[in-house]
Amino acid sequence: MAKVAPEGLITALDIGSSKVSAMIAQKGDGGELIVLGTGQRESRGVKRGYIADADATEAAVREAVEQAERIAGVNIQNVWVSFSAGGLVSDVASIEFELGGHRVEQSDIDALLHAGRESIDPAGRMVLHAQPALYTLDGLTGVKKPLGLHADRLGVHIHVVAADGSPVRNLGLCVANAHLEVKSIIAAPVATGMACLSDEERELGVALIEMGAGITNVSLFAGGMLVGLTSIPYGAQDITDDIASAFGTSRAQAERLKCFYGSANASPRDNHDMIDVAPISEDGQAEGSRITRAQLIAVIRQRLDHLIGEVQKALTELKFSGPVGRQVVLTGGGAELKGVADYAQQALGRSVRVGRPRGLTALPDAHSGPAFATLAGLAFYAASDPVDLRSLSTKHQTVHRPKGLGAIRRLIAMARANY
Repeated sequence: MAKVAPEGLITALDIGSSKVSAMIAQKGDGGELIVLGTGQRESRGVKRGYIADADATEAAVREAVEQAERIAGVNIQNVWVSFSAGGLVSDVASIEFELGGHRVEQSDIDALLHAGRESIDPAGRMVLHAQPALYTLDGLTGVKKPLGLHADRLGVHIHVVAADGSPVRNLGLCVANAHLEVKSIIAAPVATGMACLSDEERELGVALIEMGAGITNVSLFAGGMLVGLTSIPYGAQDITDDIASAFGTSRAQAERLKCFYGSANASPRDNHDMIDVAPISEDGQAEGSRITRAQLIAVIRQRLDHLIGEVQKALTELKFSGPVGRQVVLTGGGAELKGVADYAQQALGRSVRVGRPRGLTALPDAHSGPAFATLAGLAFYAASDPVDLRSLSTKHQTVHRPKGLGAIRRLIAMARANY
């Protein structure tokens, strides 16, 4: 019989377009995260990251969490949930105080953060994150611990991630209907970055491409934080659908063909390797067909060409160019396609690696691939217990707030100058 969850237990819940997965973890004596149990169910109620069927999503959430509870031997009450739908925006709010040259005290930092809370303008969206990222001393950015240093001016860059309110509320409602308390809803790129990016990569500049089933998120990290992101309404499920349509088979069979025989790269031998394709009809009347592996790869490549082309456009719009920030990390379920990293490296002209969750003790092999990076990142995020300005009381203060990509470009420029 499951027992009540002990203190310090973390439950992560990743609700995606193809699967709902849960993880129960606990901090060890040395601060490491130990996985106690995991669960997974097919997601039938999510389309392109948005809740399309609340009942189906609620059922999948309940079953995934119950499976993790059985393995862990505990009952949990609250979860940290990911949000990966389109409409996510990342911005930087800035504020600065005059100090007159005296040493920075904790009261100065507290006053700065309270004032920074009012500098946040979500423009009608729901704020998911509002966290102090980097401090500035007399215009010098990249200061992480200003306490005790002298300065004439003390400032802070506040990283804000916001989303359209209705999809976020729908997500929370499905979790609540499964009799779970939502500790916090976390933007998927923020969580995924914590699971598969190193601190140095986030400092120097890196692009994270999350190829989910229904959506691909492209996010840019620089100076240690997320500085820009965009969403593309295509994903690995579109490749599966293309295969099903091209060869007249079911989605389940198309997914199997993609996983077992598919690849992002072709070879001469592929013209000779034959694959049996089951018909979509189940009445026994229709006959199956045979295709070459080259035909299968051609269908996969056609969709990949389009998707990576959109990724390239997104990277260009995010100003991900020049000698700094050439690294690309590919993750998500789509990153499990054979040869996709080599393909992306050739198509993007950049160094590309596959990002997998790391740093978790007792993580099952079945949940150690790139498809579960967001789930692991949620656990890391919860364990880090980050400061969130939304929990602070407000205090009126006149502030300056750069807007839009101009702020992001300035922040990247400062980060590059200092790193």
